[in-house]
Amino acid sequence: MPELVAPTPRLYSSWLSAQEEWGPDAHMDGAGLGADDDVTTARGFADWTGKLRARADRTAPVEQGLVHATHWWIAEGDTYLGAIDLRHYLSAFLLDAGGHIGYGVRPSARGRGLAGWALGEVLHEARLLGMDRVLLTCDPGNGASARTIERGGGVLEDVRETLVGPKRRYWITL
Repeated sequence: MPELVAPTPRLYSSWLSAQEEWGPDAHMDGAGLGADDDVTTARGFADWTGKLRARADRTAPVEQGLVHATHWWIAEGDTYLGAIDLRHYLSAFLLDAGGHIGYGVRPSARGRGLAGWALGEVLHEARLLGMDRVLLTCDPGNGASARTIERGGGVLEDVRETLVGPKRRYWITL
C-alpha cells in the first residue's frame, strides 16, 4: 500500500534506481531537485532531503528563487515510487509555468493511479493550509498528466507559451 512520506535518506538506494529509470538529464517533476544539489553521495543526499523538509517551515527563509513548499515522496515500504510537492504560494515563474503542485512517478510504477491518489491527498493538505484554489500545469503532449489533473477536478484555463515552453494550465477549486 503506498503512502506519502517526508523525503528521507532511508530511501537513498531506491531513489537512485528511480533516477536511473528517468535518465541522467531528465527533470523529475515534484522532486525539488536543483542543479546544485549533490545526490551522488549518501551525505549529499541526506543534506538534500533535509533541505526539502525545511522548505515547509514558513517561519524560515527559503533559498533565492524558491517558495515555501511541502515535499512528499510516494513510497511503498522501502521503495521510492515518485514525488509530489505543494508550493504554498506562487512566484511569478510558478504562476506562469509551474503551479502550486508538481508530481512525478517513476517509469516502472506508472499506470497504477499513484499520481491521482497522491494528488487527492495533497489537495486535502492545500485545504488545511487555507488555499481556496490551486494551479497545476503540464506539457500539452502529456495526456496522462492532463487526465490526472482533470480527474482531480482541474478545469483548463488555457494552453500558453511560458518561460519553459508551452503549458496546459488548470485550476482546481478546493
